[in-house]
Amino acid sequence: MAKLTRFHEVGGPEVLRYEEVEVGEPGPGQVRLIHGAVALNFADTYFRSGLYPAPLPSGIGSEGCGTITAVGEGVTDFRVGDRVTYTGALNTIGAYSTERLISAAPLIRLPDAIDFETAAAITMRGLTAAYLMRRIWDFKKGDTILLHAAAGGVGMLVSQWAKLEGLNVIGTVSSDAKAEVAKANGCVHTINYSHEDVAKRVRELTNGVGVNAVFDSVGKDTFEGSLNSLKTRGLMVCLGTASGSIPPFNPQILAGKGSLFLTRPASAHYIADPVERAELANELFSHVAEGRIKVDISKRYELADAVQAHRDLEGRKIVGSAIFTL
Repeated sequence: MAKLTRFHEVGGPEVLRYEEVEVGEPGPGQVRLIHGAVALNFADTYFRSGLYPAPLPSGIGSEGCGTITAVGEGVTDFRVGDRVTYTGALNTIGAYSTERLISAAPLIRLPDAIDFETAAAITMRGLTAAYLMRRIWDFKKGDTILLHAAAGGVGMLVSQWAKLEGLNVIGTVSSDAKAEVAKANGCVHTINYSHEDVAKRVRELTNGVGVNAVFDSVGKDTFEGSLNSLKTRGLMVCLGTASGSIPPFNPQILAGKGSLFLTRPASAHYIADPVERAELANELFSHVAEGRIKVDISKRYELADAVQAHRDLEGRKIVGSAIFTL
């Protein structure tokens, strides 16, 4: 019997249950996978809380990696014994498990140089960094970006990748300790939003010009300050809503603040095409395998400890990436 964490009703971390299930054999287009490690992502809390609807009872987690133990009819790109990783949304829900069935479509072949724990820590976060650097905007060497949650899992990878591309990164953090982490991962400047006005400080650091782009995973609490930090015709990238959804607003505001661009990307739309997904993944894995991008795993949990993991996540007690080890 396999073990998994799932929820039968939406709510706080306490609704998560650790249970036994029978996995069975893969159907057409599926594989059976034994997990080597599973990612812990803030988006997981959105499904658990009901912000992102899912049919109940529901598994949880959309990112993991492991070894294929069986393949279903029609699967031609993968074989038993292949090491793979995956990330996604509804089509990969159920990652908080020791073993599972999953469609072969979102699977990414994992190089031998990348171990399972590293893969669990970087697949979603690294692919996010990859599309932000390679697909979202035509960045030029010397451009400046404002990166919220710079000491978080995505932030640490984005800042390292941006530094490789010759970009200047201003990172926001909530403490002096996180500021040190952000600087160690490539931020030229940090702003502690606990006691500093972000937009005002950005203007000071850029001689009044503002930044070329803002990567904002916080949402409601930082949205206005992010817009006020941009230069004319700058790009606002809304990556997440950790503080809540952004309220409705009049698009005329974008014109008034300098003909700004705004996008709310979803990773699924940047990795849906298998060719593009492979290109982004290969570049990511190459950077990590050759040491150009370092991976920090700050916390490791047992799958049975998902309730505590979610409490730590929502309590902002995690710096960098956290994973479930199996």
